[in-house]
Amino acid sequence: MAKRPFRIVYEDNHLIIVNKEPGILVQGDKTGDKCLLDLVKDYIKEEYNKPGAVFLGTVHRLDRPVSGLVVFARTSKALERMNEIFRKRDVQKTYWAVVKNRPASKKGRLVHWLVKDEKRNVTTAYDYEVPGSQRAELSYRWLGEVNKHHLLEVSPITGRPHQIRVQLASMKCPIRGDVKYGFDKGNPDGSINLHARRLFFEHPVKKEPMICRAGVPDNPFWEEFLPLDDEEIKLENMGFLYE
Repeated sequence: MAKRPFRIVYEDNHLIIVNKEPGILVQGDKTGDKCLLDLVKDYIKEEYNKPGAVFLGTVHRLDRPVSGLVVFARTSKALERMNEIFRKRDVQKTYWAVVKNRPASKKGRLVHWLVKDEKRNVTTAYDYEVPGSQRAELSYRWLGEVNKHHLLEVSPITGRPHQIRVQLASMKCPIRGDVKYGFDKGNPDGSINLHARRLFFEHPVKKEPMICRAGVPDNPFWEEFLPLDDEEIKLENMGFLYE
């Protein structure tokens, strides 16, 4: 059996959360390439001997070259509730981004107005509101330096297409490998060094706090940054994430 391009982080009757490898589409597109949604459906069908079609709802997406946590709902009720959790921003999302340039400040908050060019699949960031733009906000924190590269912990407050990629590039910190947004060369495997590291939310049915963490991609470059992790998630922060 071929190796699956994802690892299961959490699974119950309501949700399945996986850590996807870079290079895999979350949902199908015009390329016709097999997507993560279908791969996870295949896993459920095989693992539980399910006849017929398998229900699986996509709660959110990651860009194809990005790795990390993706949440799927296994029932329509769980999908509806998870969509509401994400819509209301009752979820703490944490990404790791590796950049070549050290940011001017060790931590900060970025606000831009983004416009997506659907034909070119490129997002442009503006410092002011323009027609057709969407407000985008994130906070970042510098975690340290390894081999002349810097690890940033990024917490997006909004969820816009290519948001982290274009906002970091706007402060002259393009993500390693991301030639679309200004890095000087691509990674050999086509990935970029952006990883959906952690998710924190309340389970939509069990009403229990959920903290999920995705291991970094299995390659030596990423693994060198693991000692910089200083994870600290406090449950009492949940209601005050976006004041």
